[in-house]
Amino acid sequence: MDNKNINRREFLKRFGLGIAATSAAMAGCSDNTKPLSADTLTLAELPPGQMSYRTCPSTGDKVSLLGYGCMRWPEKKDENGNTIIDQEMVNRLVDVAMAYGVNYFDTSPAYCRGKSEEATGIALARHPRNSYFIATKLSNFAPSTWSREESLKMYHNSFKELQVEYIDYMLLHGVGMGKGIEELNSRYIDNGILDFLLEEREKGHIRNLGFSYHGDIKVFDYLLSKHDIYKWDFVQIQLNYVDWKHAKEVNRRNTDAEYLYTELEKRGIPAIIMEPLLGGRLSKVHDHIATKLRQREPANSVASWAFRFAGTPEGVLTVLSGMTYMEHLEDNLRTYSPLVPLSDDEKAFLEETAQALLRYPTIPCNDCKYCMPCPYGLDIPGILLHFNKCINEGKMPSSSQDSNYRKARRAFLIGYDRSVPRLRQADRCIGCDHCIPHCPQNIRIPREMQRINNFVELLKQGKEF
Repeated sequence: MDNKNINRREFLKRFGLGIAATSAAMAGCSDNTKPLSADTLTLAELPPGQMSYRTCPSTGDKVSLLGYGCMRWPEKKDENGNTIIDQEMVNRLVDVAMAYGVNYFDTSPAYCRGKSEEATGIALARHPRNSYFIATKLSNFAPSTWSREESLKMYHNSFKELQVEYIDYMLLHGVGMGKGIEELNSRYIDNGILDFLLEEREKGHIRNLGFSYHGDIKVFDYLLSKHDIYKWDFVQIQLNYVDWKHAKEVNRRNTDAEYLYTELEKRGIPAIIMEPLLGGRLSKVHDHIATKLRQREPANSVASWAFRFAGTPEGVLTVLSGMTYMEHLEDNLRTYSPLVPLSDDEKAFLEETAQALLRYPTIPCNDCKYCMPCPYGLDIPGILLHFNKCINEGKMPSSSQDSNYRKARRAFLIGYDRSVPRLRQADRCIGCDHCIPHCPQNIRIPREMQRINNFVELLKQGKEF
């Protein structure tokens, strides 16, 4: 593992048979990060060389249909009790992914509290540079980074952290967030940064240039209207079987993925897919919906349906997945080695599934952690994910008149305390609104914190609601 370069055949020989044991050893974790529980084969039973690939038209890159999202690398505690990235496990995950054909790795200066690029760079630098593609972003969200000087500093630091001389896929990060066109101009246009990135592409320091879209459709349409000038090599969009036709029902600010994808397809721009699981929610659906999915494909996981949906459109270059655990990686490798595209009948089945899911009013949190850290110490994603989890599992105490109310009430409150430390729960929110501009899903977080806290207080007091 510590060798500078690992021969693929030797890696499979040395480690291919040990994956099941590794997976089993990693089973203990919190409710919000529990590995997939679906029946999966061990990697020893999955033959290598089966990965599906798509070709990037601008550079001819043969890109794995499964892309590695590096937002949620595994973590551990150091000797001082501080949370750090588990570099050894990152290395192992990267090695297994590459051994089975994954070659696209997506990171950002904003991921993992600013440490994702470094961890990703360390793991990938042990492999030949021409064996993988790195995607990173100019994540100048904060106004303090909007100046040309600060943006350039962030850009050049990415090369240092990733230990590379060129970036394969560079993105303007999160366009459409915040104040829409006004913010786009401040971050990339008025300071000349987009012109600089275009020059860097001409020089070969950037091989492909694109953007990731969140929120304001005016920004998406504007940037595509400038395609003749900017010649976007790719665009990253949120796409899954719920957002395909129902994005606005999940979040009024979102745009249906069908429209986003179709606009890219018209122009011959390949799509990079983020949030194929809708922040993990499509792998943790309500129990009776999960049962229907498993009955239709007993050998496959609930999550595999979402990944097949995201990978089926031919204009998709790669589908990103933040695979924290070996079980996540293993399951996705099975789905894309090779991909079996959805039939029309299966697409119709997933549309029915999407409509069923919309009857359960979860909060559209994707666990991206852009809202963190909270200046008052709240674990915002932890609070929202616990609330969603109870809804999806049918364990939400809905009325004190229900026969199972006492059991559900106790499970919710105990689970809440286990998932979120007392001093980081919703009652600590003062409504400062610091988090709101950072949320790509446009969640009114303080309002949700107040709603959840009121719900918790009613449960504690055993009152009617």
